[in-house]
Amino acid sequence: MSRATMSVKDLNFQNTGSWPRKYKLGFCVIVAGLIVGLWWWLFIRDKTDELAGLEKQETDLRAEFETKQGRAANLEPLKLQLAQMEQQLQQMLRQLPSKTEMPDLIVDISQTALATGLTSELFRPGPETPKEFYAEKPIALRMVGSYHQFGAFVSGVASLPRVVILTMHDISLQPKDKNARAGIRRDIPLELAGTVKTYRYLDEEEPAAKPKAPAKKPKGKR
Repeated sequence: MSRATMSVKDLNFQNTGSWPRKYKLGFCVIVAGLIVGLWWWLFIRDKTDELAGLEKQETDLRAEFETKQGRAANLEPLKLQLAQMEQQLQQMLRQLPSKTEMPDLIVDISQTALATGLTSELFRPGPETPKEFYAEKPIALRMVGSYHQFGAFVSGVASLPRVVILTMHDISLQPKDKNARAGIRRDIPLELAGTVKTYRYLDEEEPAAKPKAPAKKPKGKR
């Protein structure tokens, strides 16, 4: 049988040297493809997955870098804004009475009540409670007067030289005469009773109140 008429089934794998040229080339291509495929399967496939993971990590790192870069660009304006806010806060605090001015302020509040015609049945300042940057002082009071007198008292306190902040706690305002009709009328005596708190700023040498640490749980209990 001549080489020209030889078919694939006539090929002798024990004597590949006798194959026609086109079969030799085809066989070499198949063997090379198998080698390349086996090499990719053993060595390249895992590296491809690793490369995909590294590309994703690079994308994440770029996004994180851009985010941090944007924050860093805004950091200086934020610091400046914070400094301005702290300065404004200090200015507002300085408008509150100081420690040495507090006793006179208490007297001024009491005198303002008397000047407006209110009857002070109780006016008892309590001990101060220091906070983070200010101190609050409660005043238990019970006053009797008319609607207009209480309005004049509030106006008089607001016009004092120092900024006076009064917050009301458990305050009741009702007719002095328990037998009077329900509702507040402007021509009947009213009784205001309860506690108000006034505030002052802490001097630099005064310690601020420290936040309480959370209580530790006893060992062995959950």
